[in-house]
Amino acid sequence: MRLLHRLVLLLVCAALPASAAAQTQAFTNARVIPIAGPAIDKGTVVVRDGKIVAVGANVAVPQGATVIDLAGKTVMPGLVDTHSHIAGPSAGDQSAALHPDARVIDSINVRSTGIQRAQAGGITTANIMPGSGLLLSGQTIYLKLRDGGTIDDFLITLPDGRIAGGIKMANGTNPLRSPGGTQPGTRARSAALVRAQFIKAQEYRDKLRAAGDDASKRPARDLSLEALVDVLDGKRTVHFHTHRHDDIITVLRIAKEFGFTPVLQHVSEGWKVADEIAKSGAPASIIAIDAPGGKLETVDVSFKTGGVLEKAGVNVGFHTDDYITDSRLFLRSAGLAVRAGMSRDKALYAMTMAGARMLGLDGRIGTLEAGKDADFIVLSGDPLSVYTHVEQTWVEGRKVFDRSNPEDRKIATGGYRALRDEALQLHVDGEGQ
Repeated sequence: MRLLHRLVLLLVCAALPASAAAQTQAFTNARVIPIAGPAIDKGTVVVRDGKIVAVGANVAVPQGATVIDLAGKTVMPGLVDTHSHIAGPSAGDQSAALHPDARVIDSINVRSTGIQRAQAGGITTANIMPGSGLLLSGQTIYLKLRDGGTIDDFLITLPDGRIAGGIKMANGTNPLRSPGGTQPGTRARSAALVRAQFIKAQEYRDKLRAAGDDASKRPARDLSLEALVDVLDGKRTVHFHTHRHDDIITVLRIAKEFGFTPVLQHVSEGWKVADEIAKSGAPASIIAIDAPGGKLETVDVSFKTGGVLEKAGVNVGFHTDDYITDSRLFLRSAGLAVRAGMSRDKALYAMTMAGARMLGLDGRIGTLEAGKDADFIVLSGDPLSVYTHVEQTWVEGRKVFDRSNPEDRKIATGGYRALRDEALQLHVDGEGQ
C-alpha cells in the first residue's frame, strides 16, 4: 500500500508541470507594440495564468505552451476607455443636485450587448459612469470587460480590498436648470453648491478623526459624505465633465481649494488653457469623434487638442462617452489626433497607459510588460490605419472577442438589430457629452 501510495504521488507530481504548461500561451511572430518601449518586429508575448511573463524579440517559448502564431498581425495592450456609458448605467436623479451616495454599480446590465461592442472595439477596461445632467451624479465603476453573467465577474478589486471606481461630476451647461428648484441656474451657483458639499465633507472627516476609536463620539454615518471624504483623502478620483475654457479653470480652482486632482473629461476648449491644465497636474481625457452632436459650449472642439495638450506636458487620454463615439470605433481617435498634430507614440499611449494612470491601474494594465494582466488586442494592421480591424480581444489571458467567429463579427459590424437589447442611448436633457 505504501508503494502504491508513492507511485500515485509520483504520477501526480509528474503531471503538475504539464498542467501548468497547459495554462501557458505564447503569441509569436507578431509586431508587438508594448507601449513601454519601441515596437518589436516578430515579437513574442508569453502569458501564464492570465499574467504576462515575458515580452520580446528573442523570448524562448516554454515547453508545452500553447503557441498562437500571429504572423502579419499587430499586438498592443487592451484599450482603456476612461468614460463610457455602456450597459445602461444610471445613478442620481433630479431630487438633488449632488448624489455622491448613488452607486452606478447598482444599475449596470452586464449582459447588455454594449459590453460586447466594447470588446469588439478592443476595449478591455472601462470607467462606466452615470450621465452629466447633475453637478455630481454618483460613483463610477471601473470594469474589466471579461465575459460573465453578473457585475461581480467584471469588478476590479484594489489591494486594500476596495472595488475600483471614481466619482462623476460636471459643470457648464449640462447641470444647469431653472433657478428656484433643487438644481442650480447659473455657473456661479453650481460652483457654490459644490464647495458647500466639500466643506461638509471636511467637517465630517474632522469629526471622524477626532473621535478615533471611540464610537460614541462619531457622527451619524453619512454615505454621501463618506464618498467625498474618499475624494479628499485621495482614495477616489473625480472624473469632471467640463468643456469651456472658463469651466475648466473653475474645476481646477475648486480642486486646488480642496486638495484633490481630478481627471478632466472632454475639455473641448482645453487647447485654449493647455498651460494652466499642465501647471495643475490634472490629466485630460478627450473625445476625438463628436457625434451625434454637441452643444454651443463645444463649438470650438478641435482635433488639435491632443497635440496641444501633449506639447504642454499634460497626461492625455481618450474616451468614447459611448454612444457619442461608438466603442467599436474607439481606436480611430488616435489616428485623428495624430493627423491633427499629436505624436504617434503619445497617441497610442493615450489609448492605453494614459487611461490606466487616470484610473490608478497603471500597475496592472496599460502596457505589455512582465507581471501585468494579459489584456491585449490583435490587429489586422497598423493601429492608426482606418483599414485596420480588431481581430481578437484578450482579457487576463482569455479571448473575449474573435472577429472570425460569426456571432462576434455580427456584433463588430452590425447595426441596432445585431445589438439586440441595447437601444440607442440618445443623451437627452443635456446629460451626454
